[in-house]
Amino acid sequence: MREKKKSFELRTTQVIALGFVILILTGSVLLSLPFASTDGRATPYIDALFTATTSSCVTGLVTVVTGQHWSLFGQAVILVMIQLGGLGVVSFTTLLLMIAGKRIQLKQRMLIQEAYGFDTLTGMVRMVRKMIWGTLIVEAVGAVLYMFVYIPRYGLAKGIWVAVFTAVSAFCNAGMDLMGADSMMAYVSHPLMNLVTMALIVIGGLGFFVWWDLLAAARRVFRQKMSLRQSVRRMSLHSKLVLCVTAALIFGGGVVFFILEHNNPATMGDLTLGGKIWASIFQSVTLRTAGFASIDQGGLRTGSLLLGCVLMFIGGSPGGTAGGVKTVTVTLLACAVLAIVNGHEDVELGHRRVKMENVMKGICVILLQVFFLVISTFALCCIESDIPFIQIMYETFSALGTVGLTMGITEGLSVAGRLVLIASMYFGRLGPITMAMIMNVNGNKKKIHRRLPDGKVFI
Repeated sequence: MREKKKSFELRTTQVIALGFVILILTGSVLLSLPFASTDGRATPYIDALFTATTSSCVTGLVTVVTGQHWSLFGQAVILVMIQLGGLGVVSFTTLLLMIAGKRIQLKQRMLIQEAYGFDTLTGMVRMVRKMIWGTLIVEAVGAVLYMFVYIPRYGLAKGIWVAVFTAVSAFCNAGMDLMGADSMMAYVSHPLMNLVTMALIVIGGLGFFVWWDLLAAARRVFRQKMSLRQSVRRMSLHSKLVLCVTAALIFGGGVVFFILEHNNPATMGDLTLGGKIWASIFQSVTLRTAGFASIDQGGLRTGSLLLGCVLMFIGGSPGGTAGGVKTVTVTLLACAVLAIVNGHEDVELGHRRVKMENVMKGICVILLQVFFLVISTFALCCIESDIPFIQIMYETFSALGTVGLTMGITEGLSVAGRLVLIASMYFGRLGPITMAMIMNVNGNKKKIHRRLPDGKVFI
C-alpha cells in the first residue's frame, strides 16, 4: 500500500506544472467574464486564455491592448497572475501556509528544496520569506518612483494604479503595461523611467541568491570595515559569474544596438545622442525577458533582430524572475568549449573545477530549448504562411524566452497560431525546471553505478 501510494505522489515538476495550469485556467475564466472588459462584453475565450498564459508565464505578448481592453477588474486579475507567476507556485503556496499559521512540513520543505536547488533542508522557509519580502520592497520602491511620472499624467488614483502595475510587471519581467499599444515609446529619452524600469528588470533577473550575496558583501564593507575588494572576493562563484555576464550582455548589447540602429529613422535615428544611448541600453536590457518597448520592434534592422534573438535565448539568471536558458548555462557551455579546444580534461571557471554533471545539464537545457524553438517556429511557419520568416522567428524566440517583444504580428495570428504561442510561453516558463527533473529520471530511486565498455564513434 505504501508503494502504491508513493506511485501516485506528484513530483516537484508535476506540482509546479499543474499549479501553473490551474492558475492559467482560473485566470482565463475570470478574464472571459463580461465585467472584465471595458465594453462590458465577454472576451473571446482564446484571447482570455492567451492573456492568462502570458500573464502567468510573465511573458508580455498580447492579442488585445491591456490598458484599453480590460476593465479595472480585468487588470487586477492580470496583476495578480503576474505576481504569482513571477514568485512561482512553490513560493506562493508556502506564503499561504505561513499566513494561515500552518507548519511547513517535511514534504513541503523537500518541494522547496527541489524547486530552488537548495543544498540543505534547513533555512529554506526563512529564505522563501526573505524572497517574498524582498520582492514586495523592491516593487514598492519602484512604484513610488513611477508615481512621479504617472500621477501628473493620469491623476492621483489612476497614476498610483498604473505605477503599481508597471512596477510589478517590470520586476517580474512580464513586460505588460497600461500605457497603450506604444508601451514606453513616449518615454524613450526619459531618464527616470529608463533608470527605474531597467533597475527593476535587472534586479528581478539577477536571482534571489545573488541578492543575498550582494547584501552580505555590503554588510562586510559597512559593518566589518572590510575593503570592497576583499568583500567581493568572498562572494560566491555563482554571484560573481552572474554579475559579470549580466554586465557584459547589457553594455555589450547596448553598444552593438547603438552601432546598428543609431541612424535608422524607423527606430532611433531621429533621437538626440542621449536618447540614442538610453534607447540602446534599454533595448539590451528589455530583451533579457522583460518585454517593454521604447522603440518600434518592427523597424529594427536584420542584424538587430538576430542580436535580439540571441539575447532572448540567453535570458536572465537562475533563481530570478527572468526566462531563457540562463546566463550561467551559456557561460558553462562556453567554458566547456574552451576546455576541449585547449586540451583540458576539466572544465574550469574562476580557478575552480566545474562538475561534469552541471555541464551535461547545461547541454541538455540548451538542446531542448533549441528543439522546441525549431518545433514552434516550424509550426507557426506552416500555420501562418503569409507572415515573413524573420517576424515568426522573432515571435517564437520571444514566447519561449518569456520576453514579450513582438514585431506586431501577435494580434493578427489565427487561433491555431495563438495556441502554438500559448504552448511556447508555458514551456518557456517551466522549461528549466522541467528539464532539470527530466535529467533526474531516477527520482528517489537508488542510482546505478556502472561503467560499460568503450564504444568508438567518430565526431
